[in-house]
Amino acid sequence: MLFPQFQTIGLPELLCLVAAFSFILILVNYILNYLPLALFKETPANNTNEPVSIIICAKNEDDNLTEFLPKILTQNYPAEFEVIVVNDCSIDNTENVIDEFAKIFPNLRKANIKEDAYYKHGKKFALLVGIKAARFNRLVLTDADCYPASNNWLKQMAARFSIEKEIILGYGAYEKQKGLLNKLIRFDAFIIAVQYLSAGIKNKAYMGVGRNLAYNKDTFFKNKGFANHYHIQSGDDDLFVNEAATATNVAVCVSHDAITFSKPKTTFKEWRMQKARHLTTAPLYKAASKSRITFSYFSQYFFLLSLIGLFLSINTVLLVPILLTLKMIVQVIFLNKASKKLKEPDLLFASFFYELLLLFIYPIFHLNKFLYRSNKWMN
Repeated sequence: MLFPQFQTIGLPELLCLVAAFSFILILVNYILNYLPLALFKETPANNTNEPVSIIICAKNEDDNLTEFLPKILTQNYPAEFEVIVVNDCSIDNTENVIDEFAKIFPNLRKANIKEDAYYKHGKKFALLVGIKAARFNRLVLTDADCYPASNNWLKQMAARFSIEKEIILGYGAYEKQKGLLNKLIRFDAFIIAVQYLSAGIKNKAYMGVGRNLAYNKDTFFKNKGFANHYHIQSGDDDLFVNEAATATNVAVCVSHDAITFSKPKTTFKEWRMQKARHLTTAPLYKAASKSRITFSYFSQYFFLLSLIGLFLSINTVLLVPILLTLKMIVQVIFLNKASKKLKEPDLLFASFFYELLLLFIYPIFHLNKFLYRSNKWMN
């Protein structure tokens, strides 16, 4: 017989039960971490007359500022807004670029940080300088190498603020380029976004990304800013949200106009170092957040291991392609609407392949995390 008959419980039957349980875990993972965004119906943006401060930290970013800063300064926003660029010890033409744009745009302000031979700092200090310099309570953050999808980005993000909603989570995508590495980087960012946006929608927000994030200045200082994690390079975005988010103070913005795009890494080594740096924040997450993330990865690895187990018996080996096919169908169903909401439809039909590659690559990232020792200022 090609399939177990379950007249007795032997190895084939046990392998089938384990595989069935792993598939159930996969379904639960999709329901918890993917479905909320897929079903999310964003309400139309409310008109807002509240002034906003946009904060951008820049270290040796003259080329990116030249290319992208005008897209920030010319936002179609109905109220007053300022753009604060923190020039953090740049040795290129960053300061000159800011000064030249300031002659054209009166709402552009510069905050300079000078090099100190005795005190080394990272991006968190630069961001703190920008936040303190901000004239307005509502802050919208992005990076110097980012640009908004439209001139309505600021309007869409700021419109999600209210008396209750103090933190706004947006999607920070990576620019589409040629090659498999680009698709992996984009898919990784997409899946991470699907999960943290779904969590935000279900009032269980645990992270955001500094490429597209907003919060109140009052909220920042009420939660003591970066005090609890100032000692590590990363965390100016995800760890702050992890600490400051409550069941009621977070809103999600997934309007196509409100997406930001960033230039991705172009070599695996650069991406590996970037991921290693990002992963250093994981141990500082709240227990509930770590459990949510751990369950997501566990369900995927457990499913793969259960498929390997099915190869151990001639009576179960034919179940492998059946389960793989079911997994791919379910994944496409759950990611279909999410990919459209985040404008990543080209990642959908090869998503199972990209996910499989990432499951093999992620252990490399985690191993590299323990070797990561950097005092460099990086986005």
